[in-house]
Amino acid sequence: MSTRIAFLKGHGTENDFVIVPDPENAVELSAAAVAALCDRRAGIGGDGLLHVVRSAEHPQARSMADEAEWFMDYRNGDGSVAEMCGNGVRVFARYLQHAGHVGEGDLAIATRGGVKTVHIAKDGDITVGMGRAVLPEGDVTVAVGERSWPARNVNMGNPHAVAFVADLADAGGLFTAPSFAPAAAYPDGVNVEFVVDRGPRHVAMRVHERGVGETRSCGTGACAVAVAAARRDGVDPRETGLPVTYTVDLPGGTLVITEQPDGRIEMTGPAVIVAEGAIEAEWLENALG
Repeated sequence: MSTRIAFLKGHGTENDFVIVPDPENAVELSAAAVAALCDRRAGIGGDGLLHVVRSAEHPQARSMADEAEWFMDYRNGDGSVAEMCGNGVRVFARYLQHAGHVGEGDLAIATRGGVKTVHIAKDGDITVGMGRAVLPEGDVTVAVGERSWPARNVNMGNPHAVAFVADLADAGGLFTAPSFAPAAAYPDGVNVEFVVDRGPRHVAMRVHERGVGETRSCGTGACAVAVAAARRDGVDPRETGLPVTYTVDLPGGTLVITEQPDGRIEMTGPAVIVAEGAIEAEWLENALG
């Protein structure tokens, strides 16, 4: 390990990330190392970590290298591997722009959830093509303490359970993961969204992200919420032939989600690079015990 490892800190609607640029995939990031870096008291602090690697240099991304030069090797704050992170993609794109690898306009980013199309606008907002939602059949419920609600099962490349509630406070502290049933619906755990209405095609949400806890924002969660809200409202763009857009308020800001008639979902919102510096290798080694 080198003496120091470069890092940056960024956030998208206050969903924050440690960013580790590593084009050649030379930095070994174990689950324990990621958890130490994301620790908010003893480390840098973040909801997750964005490991920036050229697709051709990562075994899980080489098959996508012809479509996307860069691979977002995303990890949750507890060190576990995740398929996708919508806010993370925006921050990842902002880092690539910050580092001079890309400019305004269109680019493609490889993720474990597939290749995502991205547009960096002149006004600073970033739009991410989030793919298409899958709506598995079957009833799902989520519960916090003694209270339970029916939920919509939505998969955005990662699993979500969307529950519409009377008040966002009904979700409680969200310090621990809400329970769900049936267990077979989410064998690898689930992100749970609690949603209230704010107005026509305008909702607000809180989210418990698996492996993290409650976060200030979740991009794939906002997409899942918009799809679930549209179906609840009797709107399906594939049937109407018209796009539908929902504004989704999160504790950390606002995202705009559009579902196209062909099922493609686009998420638009901000992304900010906050700081950059270096991780001391000695600290990381000590943190790992």
